[in-house]
Amino acid sequence: MTDAHADTDIDHAQSVDAVSDLATRISDNVEEVIVGHHDAIEDIIVTLFARGHLLLEDVPGVGKTMLARAIATSIEGSFERIQFTPDLLPSDVTGVNVFNQQTSEFEFRKGPVFGNVVLGDEINRAPPKTQAALLEVMEELQVTTDGVTRRVPDPFTVIATQNDVEPDRTYDLPLAELDRFMKKIHLGYPSESEETELLGSVAGHHPIESLQPVATAADVRDAREVILTVSVNESVRRYISRLAADTRQRAHLGVSPRGSIALVRAAQARAALDARDYVIPDDVQREIRSVWAHRIRTTTGDTGLDIVERALDYVPVE
Repeated sequence: MTDAHADTDIDHAQSVDAVSDLATRISDNVEEVIVGHHDAIEDIIVTLFARGHLLLEDVPGVGKTMLARAIATSIEGSFERIQFTPDLLPSDVTGVNVFNQQTSEFEFRKGPVFGNVVLGDEINRAPPKTQAALLEVMEELQVTTDGVTRRVPDPFTVIATQNDVEPDRTYDLPLAELDRFMKKIHLGYPSESEETELLGSVAGHHPIESLQPVATAADVRDAREVILTVSVNESVRRYISRLAADTRQRAHLGVSPRGSIALVRAAQARAALDARDYVIPDDVQREIRSVWAHRIRTTTGDTGLDIVERALDYVPVE
């Protein structure tokens, strides 16, 4: 190995270490506000670093909004919240041109999608046309109004929540739209000890009010670039392809190629969080459930998670 190659490898290792350190700082900072959800916080960091979006399905009141705010504050990014309701219009999400009588010109008023971390609260309470407005921005990273295209900020991550306790008052997200979320997770209720700690922390001022940034949006952009360089060798790629093929054989609708790509990106981010510049099968196995289960449809009583678990049991690691 030449000295130049050696220097490159050292720099790369240092870059991956920096990503791991950044993730730890953000996670520790968020846990000053959010008690008992370490794994969920890591899931969001992986999604943020891997340029993805995350879907949270849970009951009200378990801290979804606080979690998104804490992430945005920790990276010194802008936070926007959209409360999805049946009467919400697409322009309420993306923005609208408004006529200014003083200048006799139309001015664009940005919608809440123009933030670094955007919380789409109860996305399935809005009709499909409004849902599609958000999902289009997630895919294209831009808003086009009257022929003018405007980019959303970089980084840009959507954390959407679904109301799963009032199904008669909601609009299901089609599978093609669910497929655009890199991960889907559940927070769940805290344990007794975690809830006791939570109640103590909010007895006075809420800790979110004093939370300080520990990183910048530029740090996240740098981390995203480093993650793209994390190597995924052919045997790992074949492993993911075989897992995907297995889900297609076992389910009515298995994992799409978009899902396979999302798993590769999530595994790259997971490897970087562990300060590695290469993906191993453990990274794939750690990320696959939250990345794939919501993308699968069955005609039996099995869930998408059941199909993923069987694929993991059936497909061997090379």
